[in-house]
Amino acid sequence: MAGEAPGGASPAGGSRLVSGRIIAIASGKGGVGKTWLSITLAQALAQQGRRVVLMDADLGLANADVQLGLNPARDLASVLAGAAPEDAAMPVPAGFHLLPGRSGSGALAGLSGAALEEALALPRRLAARFQDVVLDLGAGVDAAQRRMAALADLLLVVATEEPTSLTDAYAVLKLHAQDQDQDGTARPARLVVNLASSPAAGQRTHATLEAATRRFLQRGLPLAGVVRRDAKVPDSIRHQTPLLTRHPGSPAATDVRALARGLG
Repeated sequence: MAGEAPGGASPAGGSRLVSGRIIAIASGKGGVGKTWLSITLAQALAQQGRRVVLMDADLGLANADVQLGLNPARDLASVLAGAAPEDAAMPVPAGFHLLPGRSGSGALAGLSGAALEEALALPRRLAARFQDVVLDLGAGVDAAQRRMAALADLLLVVATEEPTSLTDAYAVLKLHAQDQDQDGTARPARLVVNLASSPAAGQRTHATLEAATRRFLQRGLPLAGVVRRDAKVPDSIRHQTPLLTRHPGSPAATDVRALARGLG
């Protein structure tokens, strides 16, 4: 990575270095496929020829490396202990880089003070070397996750058709809107409906949640994409192989590629 500019531009010839974008993926509850979507979106963006890093920012229950079948030598805890993030961000066969969390440990969940500030600075440091930094946030609305979401250029909130998922997604959107109002930013949030029974059902789910955000938050909620329920997804997770590698022609793979294209 040394000597490379974000976006693939060479520093030679006076090209202006432009920071990459940060895409945070959040959910109000677990079990909606957030980590799987983070991995699959990172691979879809990489297949567009973009230079991508996935940062497992779930400070309590990181597991992106497990889904990818990896055993990393360095992780987020290593970076906080002094390792360079570019050294800890390992290339994976799916075509992107991964900065793993600390799998199977809650050691990072209670970060505070200087350690938390250092963790919050990592996405922008990575954006100096990658075109896309995908943040797999922890589920829920604790303060650290909210601050990480507020750093992003784009927040993708993942929900399913279940009423409890919609309630929890609304809570994420409400707090994100409050955080933006407090600091005067206007970073967008979009919805991803995962595990949809059909594209039409996913669009209805989006319409329901957007009606709530317009009524109570006075904000629209663009739909980033609908990802259909697909038996190939649990199969790829069981085999610890990314969906776009194991089942590239599956419905969910098609949907995530469309989502990636729609992000611009």
